[in-house]
Amino acid sequence: MAKESMKARDRKRDKLIAKYAEKRARLKAEGDYEGLQKLPRNASPVRQHNRCKLTGRPKGYMRQFGVSRITFRELASSGLIPGVKKASW
Repeated sequence: MAKESMKARDRKRDKLIAKYAEKRARLKAEGDYEGLQKLPRNASPVRQHNRCKLTGRPKGYMRQFGVSRITFRELASSGLIPGVKKASW
């Protein structure tokens, strides 16, 4: 389980990215790199990190499902993810 402060920091980044997205696109189109540098660092989408929606784990993230590999395995084993079943051959 990730620390609550890390999850909160990530949510804060998401809000900043959304807030400055339009301004950032306009500045990029104009080629105003000095203006881009004046924006907050956390307003850059590159600084965003994918996290598990349930546990907040930053590593082993599966984009297709939005959860970490560990959470995915638990959910799949209990049959909570439709269309996913354990492979057997």
